[in-house]
Amino acid sequence: MIGLIKNMLGMENTQLTEAIKQGAFLIDVRTPAEFAGGSAAGAVNIPLDKIGSQLSKIKNKSKVVVFCKSGMRSMQAKNILEQNGIINVINGGTVNDIIRIQNAK
Repeated sequence: MIGLIKNMLGMENTQLTEAIKQGAFLIDVRTPAEFAGGSAAGAVNIPLDKIGSQLSKIKNKSKVVVFCKSGMRSMQAKNILEQNGIINVINGGTVNDIIRIQNAK
């Protein structure tokens, strides 16, 4: 069931792990308050409601991973980025998923 949910969110675990290992641009789409409470190493905070206005910061990145608390806002962020021509985006799911992958390196 969890695998099905992850696939629905557009997240392929090996693809995500490889992207993180290769230094993907990590975007935490949670609110600034949530981000201040802790995030993945090296992540930048671009809240979901600001993602459309921050495209210039993202366009030239070779791999982009978006994540949040549950995977829902990151799914929306991925859709917004793809609608704006940024196709190298992976929905990383939750902040805890990203941290777990980083710690397993």
